Amino acid sequence: MNPPKIVVAGKLNMDIVVSMERMPSAGETVAARGVRYLPGGKGANQSVGSARLGADVVHIGAVGDDLFGRQIAEKFRSLGMRTDALAVLPDAPTGIASIYHTPEDNCIAVVPGANASCTAAYIEEHAAAIREARSLLVQLEIPLPAVQRALEIAREAGVITVLNPAPAQPLPAEILALADWITPNESEFAVLSGKAPGSEPEWQAALQQYRAEHGPAVLVTRGAKGRSYLEPGGALRTVPAPAVEVVDTTGAGDALNAAFGFGLASGWEIDRAATFAVTAASLSVTRFGAQDGMPSYDEVAARLSV
Repeated sequence: MNPPKIVVAGKLNMDIVVSMERMPSAGETVAARGVRYLPGGKGANQSVGSARLGADVVHIGAVGDDLFGRQIAEKFRSLGMRTDALAVLPDAPTGIASIYHTPEDNCIAVVPGANASCTAAYIEEHAAAIREARSLLVQLEIPLPAVQRALEIAREAGVITVLNPAPAQPLPAEILALADWITPNESEFAVLSGKAPGSEPEWQAALQQYRAEHGPAVLVTRGAKGRSYLEPGGALRTVPAPAVEVVDTTGAGDALNAAFGFGLASGWEIDRAATFAVTAASLSVTRFGAQDGMPSYDEVAARLSV
C-alpha cells in the first residue's frame, strides 16, 4: 500500500522544560533539577506522529533561522518528511514554550515567534500540497485566517479535513462548516457547544445536535472513558482506552489526531480509524516527550493484535 499523503498546517516550537521541586514565589530564585529541550507545538507533534506511522507528510508552518529552527527541520528530514513548505525566517525567532514543571503541577509561557507568520497568504502559497493530500490536519495555534484558508482549499479539493480545536476557543460557523471531523476533549467541546454532557444518552444527543447545527462529525476525548463518536446510524460508540503505565501524557491528543488522520487518509471505516487512534494515543503516554512518544505503525498494530 502506498503511504497516505497527509498535510499538517500548524505550530512548531521548542519546548524548554525546566524541572524543579516546587514553583518559586514572586521574586524568589529556586534551584532546578534540570532542563530539557524538546521540539513541540501541536502541529509539529501531529506531523511527527503521522510520519512515525508511515504517512507521506508535508508540514506547512514557519520557524526562525536559528538553532531551534534548524533542529526542528532536521528532525523532520530524519523522519522522511518534506520541508519545502517550512518557512525559515531570518527576522523572527522560532517559537518557544517555557515549561516550568514540578511533581505536582506545571506552568507555561509561550512565545509564538515565527508561527505568527503562518498566515492565510502563506497557506495559499502551498495550496498545491493540500490539494494533493488525502487528509488535512489543523489546530488553533496559528492565526485563525490561516486555519480557515487551509480548510477552504481542502474542502474545494475533496480532501478529508480534521480540525483539532485546541487551544479551546469559540469558532465561527464558517470555519466549523469546513471541517469533516473535529476532535475536542470534553472541556473543548463545552467551549464549542456550550454543553457539558454526563451520561451516555446526553452525549449521544449532544453530538447529534452539534453535527446537525454545525456540520462536522465529532470524535471527543472523554478521559478514562475513552473516545466517543456517532456511528453512521446515529448511535453513540465509545472506544475504551487500553490500560497502560503512564509516563507522560503530553502529546497524547496529538498522537490521537495523527493516527485518526492516518486512518481516514488510508480509506478506513470510522470504527477502524478511531480504534487505531485510541490505541496510538495510549501508547504515546508510555514514553517521555510528546514527539519521542509517538508510536510506529507496527507498534500500534502489535498492540491491537494482543
